[in-house]
Amino acid sequence: MLVDSHCHLDFPDFADELDQVVQRARDNGVGLFLTINTHLTRFERVLAVAERFPEVYCTVGIHPHEAGTEPHAETERLLELARHPKVVGFGETGLDYHYDKSPRERQRESFRAHIAAARIAQLPIIVHTREADDHTAAILAEEMGKGAFPGLIHCFSSGPELAAKAVEIGLYVSISGIVTFKKAEALQETVKGVPLDRLLVETDCPYLAPIPFRGKRNEPAYVAHTAAKVAELKGVSVAELAEATTANFMRLFAKVPP
Repeated sequence: MLVDSHCHLDFPDFADELDQVVQRARDNGVGLFLTINTHLTRFERVLAVAERFPEVYCTVGIHPHEAGTEPHAETERLLELARHPKVVGFGETGLDYHYDKSPRERQRESFRAHIAAARIAQLPIIVHTREADDHTAAILAEEMGKGAFPGLIHCFSSGPELAAKAVEIGLYVSISGIVTFKKAEALQETVKGVPLDRLLVETDCPYLAPIPFRGKRNEPAYVAHTAAKVAELKGVSVAELAEATTANFMRLFAKVPP
């Protein structure tokens, strides 16, 4: 069984055929889905998808792109919403200095509020980072020093330094379809160095469809292609990779029933 550890099933891209999208993923060996909240004001929509399908779980949080327009992320509110049995993590949150769609200070404030919730609830934080590796690593290390919390860096596209730092402080690394791209040699080398027991796979759909679907709408069924490439890089069979990444997901997202 594979797990799509990061997807956006509430997005309009899937509205007309969500049942078929989930079924195609099941047919391709995907047994669990984590659909990710990006706007706290749209949380109910995300939760509705998780409640609709028994194998879909969700998170609660504010994407760094939305940190400047959404209400301030309040740790207490995040914790309140995370009491629902289908909510198993916080985010996605973090820092995006590539697009700078929200003020950087507001992004950092939101990031720390999510980390505080993760520390209190001991539910994983889903970290987004783009062109902000140094600040991301510094905040994670500083906050970890205040008390441990579980988490992962999703859609990992950074270098070996951040991957090593994430593993060092106890986080996991999630790999998307980017790893299949022809010009992703640097990422492929980084994946080789990440311990197998710290890896997850994801689609980040509807974005970043892997080869051979690049340029098309991504969907959870395609996580099998990402898993195959990661298995090749790690020198293991696809079955071994699926077993390992699913075990990693269940260990990290311990609120998900076995």
